Order: sequence, then structure tokens, then C-alpha cells
Amino acid sequence: MISKISHSLEETKKIAAEWVATPDFIGTNKGATIIGLSGNLGSGKTTFTQCVAQELGITEFVTSPTFVIMKIYPTKHAIFKKLIHIDAYRFEKSEELEVLELDKLATDPQNLILIEWPEKVAQALPKGMKIIRFEVVRESERRIDFI
Repeated sequence: MISKISHSLEETKKIAAEWVATPDFIGTNKGATIIGLSGNLGSGKTTFTQCVAQELGITEFVTSPTFVIMKIYPTKHAIFKKLIHIDAYRFEKSEELEVLELDKLATDPQNLILIEWPEKVAQALPKGMKIIRFEVVRESERRIDFI
């Protein structure tokens, strides 16, 4: 596990840029790279996703998909052609992911799928997938754990 501390949006951008540049960023399976973003409300999950999106060349403003559940953004990245941002906060069971056809999206190695609240749908997600955990330490301080 690697832990980082962010005191600002600029530091979060730097952490996201460093993560995107690491080999851990790209999954090892034959399908999409799926990353769970875990943490309480306001802990920085969507902000981190926005920073990753910028690193992937996405110019559209990335917002939380809480009410639409999923948003798909085309990227300018060499490997990932789509960033798929899912918010499972309102889900009550893993089967609800079926509506999003996650199983199909997960087969494409050119998809990067970031799922907020992965614990809500854990049974439908790949075993051993990477998790990034966000924690509010103080009002202007976030701890980001890469697990």
C-alpha cells in the first residue's frame, strides 16, 4: 500500500499525474482496467477522477455521476480510449450493475473504469481489483491510499 497526503487541488492533480504515469495504472488482465474509489462523502473521489481525466486529455468537465450513475468520456490517452466513471452510492445490491452492462464494458482493454463506492457492488466486481481509498484527515487534508 502507498499513502499520499493532499492539502490542495494542485497536490491532488500531482498525485493523479504520478499515478497515471505508473505501471500500476494499467491493469494486468485482458479486459478493462477497473479501479474502486472508496471513501466517505466529500473525501475526494470525484476530484481525483477529475484530475485523472485531465491527465487522459479529457477537456470536458467531469462531474459526479451520482444521479445518472455512469458517464463515459472519450480520452486522448495512448492506451485508454474511454474513461467510464460510475457512482454506485445509490445502489443497494450488486445486481443493479447489470443495467449498466458493466460485464461488456469490462471486456474492452481500452476502457478505464473508475467506480465510486465499490463496496456497494463488491460481489459484481473482479476479485483482487485495485482500490484507492480516500480519507478526510482535516478540512483541507486528504489521505489517498493506493491498495
